[in-house]
Amino acid sequence: MTSPLITVAELRALEPQPLLVDATWNLAGPPGREAYDAGHLPGAHFVDLDTELAGPPGPGRHPLPDATTVTALVRRTGASADTPVVVYDAANSLAAARAWWILRYFGLTDVRVLDGGLAAWRAAGGSVTTDVPADADSDFTATPGHLPLVDAEGAAKVAESGVLLDARAPERFAGEVEPMDKVAGHIPGAVNTPMADLLTPDGHFKPAADLDTYFTEHGVTPDTELATYCGSGVTATHTALALATVDIEAPVYIGSWSDWITDPTRPIATGRD
Repeated sequence: MTSPLITVAELRALEPQPLLVDATWNLAGPPGREAYDAGHLPGAHFVDLDTELAGPPGPGRHPLPDATTVTALVRRTGASADTPVVVYDAANSLAAARAWWILRYFGLTDVRVLDGGLAAWRAAGGSVTTDVPADADSDFTATPGHLPLVDAEGAAKVAESGVLLDARAPERFAGEVEPMDKVAGHIPGAVNTPMADLLTPDGHFKPAADLDTYFTEHGVTPDTELATYCGSGVTATHTALALATVDIEAPVYIGSWSDWITDPTRPIATGRD
C-alpha cells in the first residue's frame, strides 16, 4: 500500500512537486490564518477548518461542509480530482487529518499528510515564506461519499457489535472533565484510544508497526467492524488516518460526541473502563 503519510525527505524528492495545503488550526485560538501568514511552506494554499472543512455548527460542532464549499475550496487551489496533494498543519497533523479526510471524502484521490507538519519541515532546514499563492481554477466538482462514515445510530451499533474508538483524552472519555460540550461522558461500549497515544513527543505518528500493535491491543483487526469518533469530528479523522497507515479503513462518526448529546434519549457512560 501507499502510506497516507509523507516525510519531509520524501516530499522534497517528489518531482513534480505536489500541490500543498496548509490546514493549520487552533481549537482555542489564535486563528490558523495568523500562523499561516507568519510563515508557511512555499506555494501552500491556506484552508480554514471552521469555514471550509466544516459546516456551520448544529447539530455537532464540526459537521460536514457542503459540496459547494468544498468545490470552491479545491478549485481555488487549481486541483483536479487526481492532482497529488499534500496537506499539513503546525505539527501533530490533527487539522491536516481533517483536511485529508474531507478532501478524500469529497472526491480527491491522491491526498497525503506531511508527517510532523511545519515543525518537521523547519527542523529539517526547510524554508518558509509569507508569500500567498494566487487563486487558481479547475474543473473539480465535489461529490460526497468517497470514504465511509456513520451517524449516531451507526456508531451505537458499532459500539455494541464491533469496536468504536473514542479519540479524546482519557479524562474526557471518562466524563471527569468536559471543556467543550455541555454533557460529559462517552458512548456506551466505546474504547478509548487517545490521540496522544498515536504520536511521538515531537508530533510525528508512531511507526506503523507500533500503531498496528496498539490497535490490535484495543481489539482492532482488519476484519473488525469499526468506527471512530471524538468530540466534534476532528480528532476522529486523526485516528482514521493512523488506521490508514496500517491499511485499515475506518468509518468516521463526523458528528461525534457533540452530536450524540443533542438527543437526550441517547445513553451516556462514564468511567475509564
